[in-house]
Amino acid sequence: MKKEYSLERLDLKALAQAGDELAGQAPISQFARLVEESAPGSPLSHEVRWTALGEARPVTGGDDQVWLHLQAETTLTQVCQRCLGPVDTGLWVDRSFRFVKDESVAEAEDDESEEDVLALSREFNLLELIEDELLMELPVVPRHEECPEEVPMAVEDEDYQAAEAEKPNPFAALAKLKKGGLG
Repeated sequence: MKKEYSLERLDLKALAQAGDELAGQAPISQFARLVEESAPGSPLSHEVRWTALGEARPVTGGDDQVWLHLQAETTLTQVCQRCLGPVDTGLWVDRSFRFVKDESVAEAEDDESEEDVLALSREFNLLELIEDELLMELPVVPRHEECPEEVPMAVEDEDYQAAEAEKPNPFAALAKLKKGGLG
């Protein structure tokens, strides 16, 4: 019989010792910070799909290392910064995490390790980790490879130039005064 795990209060050590894999999907609307990054008014119909595999790696003379291998994916509708239309951005995460006894050890080892190091907690929130990792995959400037409509690349357009031509030049009035004998 497979053990039941709570995603919001996950016992990572038990998951790793059992070598269990968790998988699931949830509507993107359940991830508030991802929703904040989506285009205003965009439908929140995309799903977040994920798998998490626990692993206990033996260490000579010590406790087993707790590892979590995470894969997650979704599509987020954002605003294209070129044409200002909606653009679907695919997000994909494939990362492994090693867990250590507390935050101070995690902080000290994280800079020196190739893998991500996190603090072990008996009440770890897997859904928050999934959301964190997907947020880090967001592009700095979301945009289409090729926008569906041609984007005007000129700094000025014809309407702007016509409006500028209609404005009287303030220095022309000064030139007329100067010619009238004031100079």
